[in-house]
Amino acid sequence: MFLSCGDNLFDLFADSETADVSQIALNGRIGGSALNVALGLARLGHRSAFFSKVSSDLFGQRIKAFMDREGIDRRLLIETDRNTTLAMVSLAHGGTPRYDFYIEGTADRSIDPTEIPASLPDDLAVIHLAGSYSTVAEPTASALARLAAQEHGRRFISYDPNIRASVVPDLDIWRSRIGATIPFATMVKASEEDLEQVYPGRKPEDVLTGWLEAGASLAIVTLGDKGAMAMTRGGVHCKAPGLSVTVADTVGAGDTFQATLLARLFESDRLSAEGVAGLSQDELSELLTFSVRAAALTCSRRGADLPRRADLGLPPLG
Repeated sequence: MFLSCGDNLFDLFADSETADVSQIALNGRIGGSALNVALGLARLGHRSAFFSKVSSDLFGQRIKAFMDREGIDRRLLIETDRNTTLAMVSLAHGGTPRYDFYIEGTADRSIDPTEIPASLPDDLAVIHLAGSYSTVAEPTASALARLAAQEHGRRFISYDPNIRASVVPDLDIWRSRIGATIPFATMVKASEEDLEQVYPGRKPEDVLTGWLEAGASLAIVTLGDKGAMAMTRGGVHCKAPGLSVTVADTVGAGDTFQATLLARLFESDRLSAEGVAGLSQDELSELLTFSVRAAALTCSRRGADLPRRADLGLPPLG
């Protein structure tokens, strides 16, 4: 079973075509990087669970109903009467989203370290930590750090920093948290935009090399329409090209990439530190190429509408 941990929210897309300046038409869609990854894994046919604090408000009720509909295990959710996080999403040229968060004191950023389960289900193989604001905003940041330290060495830990500087503008905090989390992570994936923010002037290859030296077994950077690049602790370095698609928006693309990576590693029996460190050039190339294709499909859809197995030409799991 996979467990994704972190943010859950509603993305509120503003209709920029509304002529009357006294009105804003909003289209609300469930989102949050961590919940998106849980959704992506479930849609790819895998047993997927989610850990976070979820509100009892209208939005939280919809989130829980959505999880039930999509087959996401919610037994580890923490119930609260705090409000659900809301993200106002406006789209720039090319479908790149800008997020403005309504987040102070909300449910998913109020997990206390004492609320981390002392034990997790025996069949849990993977823990995914989705950054966004979850791994830097307190007290949730300290709670997830405690979880990573507790489960390091027991389970495969996946990490995506997913920088949201609009929530936590101090990039030194992001650098510190990333540096503290990498030693506990088996696999780290970030976007080129993330690296440009927290490591300005550094080549992606140098950042990935540093992450491997700090303890990761597989380090990846997504390059937008230019594809993706990865390096393993075993010395393999690989790039995959991007795909040309008509972009509706890029919301959920990175989360699709992450979920597809994890699913493909599991299905090829490579979901361990030794497994990913020992990937061959051909295996790593196939992994990146397939994950790029899945992310491109999400980009062709509005919002975080992650693909199912049939969408990617995959047979049902036996």
